[in-house]
Amino acid sequence: MPVPKSEFDSLPPCDFYTPGELLEPDQMYTVYEIARLLQGLEPDAEIEEETEAILLDWAIPWIMTNADDLVVAEPRSDDEPGYYGLKEDEADDADDADE
Repeated sequence: MPVPKSEFDSLPPCDFYTPGELLEPDQMYTVYEIARLLQGLEPDAEIEEETEAILLDWAIPWIMTNADDLVVAEPRSDDEPGYYGLKEDEADDADDADE
């Protein structure tokens, strides 16, 4: 059921990190690590399984939306997830913004 906006104390904009803001240029991340980073957590933060499932609901569309700026690596073994990282030109853009 919809809720009136007046019931909330604050309504900040729905801004998401860009890949260049979120990911280190020389690192590759699992979807689970990206989910944590999107919430301001460390990539290896311990979270409950139910919380992780909710965070994945945010991370998967973020990865799909930002696919043009990402590279993907196949899992190194059958029991490992795939990895995502910045495309080189996105990493260069992030470096340029820091200068």
